[in-house]
Amino acid sequence: MSHVSPGRIALIASLAATVALTTGCGWFRKDNESYKLSGEARPLELPPEFSHPDTSGAMALPGQSVMASQTARPGTTVSAGFVVVGNRDEVFARIGQLLGTVDGLQVASSAQLLGSYDVSYQGSNFLVRAVQTGETVYVSTIDPRGVPETGAGASALLATLKQSLGGQ
Repeated sequence: MSHVSPGRIALIASLAATVALTTGCGWFRKDNESYKLSGEARPLELPPEFSHPDTSGAMALPGQSVMASQTARPGTTVSAGFVVVGNRDEVFARIGQLLGTVDGLQVASSAQLLGSYDVSYQGSNFLVRAVQTGETVYVSTIDPRGVPETGAGASALLATLKQSLGGQ
């Protein structure tokens, strides 16, 4: 019976491991195409909890938004607004000129970037807004809560603006 020394067993084991690693043993090969790409070019994988934001604590949106009338035809009155064909900046400037001619109306401020005038008219405070909607501009009145203003003063002002801006 031959005796095998522990050194010889370690040498044979390390030799077998070296041969397995250098000859492309299937355990160590990566067949996935993503591994052949550089680190920057590999697709980013996210765990499922990160792929969609958690909206469980989000505020529910109201059924109808202020912008729901963007699909209206030019010249039609919808809720607290109407549409006019044109460019928002031009319509905004024309609204500013018209507001200056309305008796009893006070413009507290204007914000051209937002397309809005903060006005006080017939005892009500509200915004007059101009929003580009494709080829048209939607002109509306909004109360301080952000919902359409449909009071008597706002309705009268919208009727005046619609007539002066050429609403069809």
